[in-house]
Amino acid sequence: MRVIISPAILAKLAGKHAVSRKEVEECFENRDGRLLADSREDHRTDPPTLWFIAETNRQRLLKVVFVQRGRNVFLKSAFEPFPEELRIYKKHGYV
Repeated sequence: MRVIISPAILAKLAGKHAVSRKEVEECFENRDGRLLADSREDHRTDPPTLWFIAETNRQRLLKVVFVQRGRNVFLKSAFEPFPEELRIYKKHGYV
């Protein structure tokens, strides 16, 4: 799987969320829960927007949002999850 991050998304991650490419890659490596689909009407995409919450190697929790096309993963965003997102993921994302 190849994580693709556009220059615009990379700039948003750094400027708005203080998240690095390395942290995103660590979250993909450290993920131990399910992928959840974003079913909100204004966030629906084809293929579906997926997300998960995982820790970086320094135990920073991030919500990672992406679209997968074949073996390519196109990052849409990554940021520290809000309490409601964490609650949803704890309920539906962990096996």
